[in-house]
Amino acid sequence: MVNDPVGDLLVRLKNAGAVKKTTVSIPFSAFKMAIAEKLKDTGYIAGIEKKGKKVRKTLDIVLKYNEAGMPIINGTRRISKPGRRMYRAVNEITPVRYGRGSLFLSTPKGIKTDKEAKKEKVGGEALFEIW
Repeated sequence: MVNDPVGDLLVRLKNAGAVKKTTVSIPFSAFKMAIAEKLKDTGYIAGIEKKGKKVRKTLDIVLKYNEAGMPIINGTRRISKPGRRMYRAVNEITPVRYGRGSLFLSTPKGIKTDKEAKKEKVGGEALFEIW
């Protein structure tokens, strides 16, 4: 059993990219699905597919690579952890890696990136940074 499902998702994506896998399979949850959809919208992954029934549902994520064959996801950093939750107000949201990365937040309006949260003037729990 995994205590930090979001951290597990990030590590699996990063490790799969490091060994040039095309897809990675993770246990399904609605929260992970929402994060994966937002990752797809921002261009970090190529596709998502839900497989299985009832308890054995999995989420298959297709990784994205650039022309040189390097993974689009270069690094991640978990901010809010199960032992210590970190929240950010709208005025505390700053660019990640000089605007080359994204901060993902869990807001009352759903999972948002830093740019979307600033545009909609909403803060929330800072989940992770990705670049």
